Amino acid sequence: MVSHGKELWKGICLVLNVVATGLVAVAAVWTLKLLVRHAWYTHKLSCFNKPPTHSWLVGHLGQSKSVGIFNNGEEWSRRRRLLTPAFHFDILKNYVAKFNSSANTMHDKWCRLVAEGQTTLEMFDHITLMTLDSLLKCAFSYNSNCQESTSEYVSAIVKLSDLIIDRRQNILHHWDWFYWKTEQGKQFKQALSIVHRFTREVVQKRRALINQQRETEAQSNRTKTPQRKKDFVDIILLSEDEDGQGLSDEEIQAEANTFMFAGHDTTASAICWTLYNLARHSHYQEKCRQEVMDVTQEQDGHEIEWEDLSNLPFTTMCIRESLRLHSPVQAVTRRYTQDMALPEGRTVPQGAICLVSIYGTHHNPAVWTDPHEFNPLRFDPTNAQSRASHAFIPFSSGPRNCIGQKFALAELRVVVALTLLRFRLTPGTNPELGSSSGGVRRLPQLVLRAEGGLWLQLEPLNPPNVKEPLDE
Repeated sequence: MVSHGKELWKGICLVLNVVATGLVAVAAVWTLKLLVRHAWYTHKLSCFNKPPTHSWLVGHLGQSKSVGIFNNGEEWSRRRRLLTPAFHFDILKNYVAKFNSSANTMHDKWCRLVAEGQTTLEMFDHITLMTLDSLLKCAFSYNSNCQESTSEYVSAIVKLSDLIIDRRQNILHHWDWFYWKTEQGKQFKQALSIVHRFTREVVQKRRALINQQRETEAQSNRTKTPQRKKDFVDIILLSEDEDGQGLSDEEIQAEANTFMFAGHDTTASAICWTLYNLARHSHYQEKCRQEVMDVTQEQDGHEIEWEDLSNLPFTTMCIRESLRLHSPVQAVTRRYTQDMALPEGRTVPQGAICLVSIYGTHHNPAVWTDPHEFNPLRFDPTNAQSRASHAFIPFSSGPRNCIGQKFALAELRVVVALTLLRFRLTPGTNPELGSSSGGVRRLPQLVLRAEGGLWLQLEPLNPPNVKEPLDE
């Protein structure tokens, strides 16, 4: 009996040994393959200059702040065609009222805070909530009231952004099998489930509503009754390709999540830095304010309309110069699909990933004169012909440029114009650090932020009529 048990144990040990040897062999082959691939690319790219690395193991980890998506070309192209109608000018016109509404909510809150004695505010906290608020209205026709109260969905979006930043700085967290076992990984999954559940419910309900409306119209044989204005989800639900096929619910959820996640942070960063640059250059701020006042002087309520956007040329120039000086996205990546021959006999091999530095391009003295100076006149139409076609790329360029750039620029102009109409801005001081906003340092994360926050001092230009309590 004992002998039989020993034989059984030896058999088990032998099997385990074979399995372990096999796993080690697979790992060794995989590692060797990576090293050979790395050596091949290193040789092919040795003719190019590169920044120094911390070590041979981690390379440039943590030094680059890239944003890039690599998926199947045909799949991407089909999705791009189906998404394009959602960003048509006729659709963007409907969003301007939502931009006004969200900006009004933020400005009302600012007026209350100033009245309470908080004249210096951190811009990113307030403006990020405002862009999330407006995106939820534009994407889902959903009024979250997130600027005034806590929203589970908005909190989850903010949490995911923070967790992604933390994950990028820890090399062990780059492996999913390890990350999902950590506390941060569990928090990520929880926040992600909240976001996915919200978009899934919206998409499913909206598709059911559209199908019901079609059936009702078909049965009644009537002309279409007037319907509410379509939002982002409506448009992509109704979009079809040349074969009459639309996006699946899962694809629509993914695109809606991308719209929300990528759109709120980048637009918020652009607005914050534009206000910061105008706060530091009061003469440009006053010129923009006068332009906005001229446009809105005959409008009750001082709201910005779609037709007004084309009548704000100098304000738009200031926005573009701020996008150059403080681009929300610092770099983008592209994968070469074929060998690319360059001057001096250099070649970038197929499969290499190229990081295009937007920051480097926008601050290159060979491309821009005095690149670190804020000078909106660079974007005067008379100077456009002397500028290289790819000198200004805040939204990337080419067929894979940012599909939402017209949306972002429209919201930028509305929010900046309304802010200047209602507040005078000056550089503020971080109450905790006591340092002037004039010495702000850039903080590249998912988007460009500021170390210690971006603090501005607000002076209401049209103080609200605060009702005094009646004497009893």
